Amino acid sequence: FAGFVNYVRAVAGLGPDAIEIWNEQNIDFEWPAGQIDPSSYVNSMLAPAYQAIKAVSPNILVVTGAPAPTGFDNGTNAWADNRYLAGMRAAGAANYADCIGIHYNAGATSPTVSTGHPGGSHYSWYYQPMVDLYYNTFGGARKLCFTELGYLSGEGFSALPPNFAWAAGTSVQEHAQWLGEARDLSEASGRVLLMIVYNVDFTGYDPTGDPQAGYAIVRPDGSCPACTTLK
Repeated sequence: FAGFVNYVRAVAGLGPDAIEIWNEQNIDFEWPAGQIDPSSYVNSMLAPAYQAIKAVSPNILVVTGAPAPTGFDNGTNAWADNRYLAGMRAAGAANYADCIGIHYNAGATSPTVSTGHPGGSHYSWYYQPMVDLYYNTFGGARKLCFTELGYLSGEGFSALPPNFAWAAGTSVQEHAQWLGEARDLSEASGRVLLMIVYNVDFTGYDPTGDPQAGYAIVRPDGSCPACTTLK
């Protein structure tokens, strides 16, 4: 972790507006299997990184690593994000962050509703329950920073990967409309400090794996309906 802190200090020296400290650390794609532990994350990574960043500039926003939104939890390969968040809170994460990182990229309904998702009823399918969970876990002590907020549309592509079949009914127009609605809701809520759209113009699209370009607001034909709704 010492090398990581030195790296963060160097990044802070470049004068960014914000730095997110890691990413989806509740799953074994991003943290070693069997060692996933919010206390370890807060004490060994978040706290020293926060102190290093603020020593460079107190104006740089420090964002906690956004957990992967998931209900899967076997304690080895993944912790459900609600349990991981509770562990972060208990370990004092709010003392070492300006806002709480959050990812929302599995929506297939308007962010104004909390039912009707083809994937089911788990809170992670829906915008508002996600915001409520993350904000309330920290008792409102910190606002939220969306470091990924996106909607997937397979329109214009050959097929969606099987694991993303829940987005099969999402049109490009809905993709644009829902991004605009999410922006409006975030701004009006008083709970959200920052929203980064996932993504702008990725072109990689794997019909058997990761459909990154299907999230892009710039579509394969060069159009950008979401540019209008976000504007």
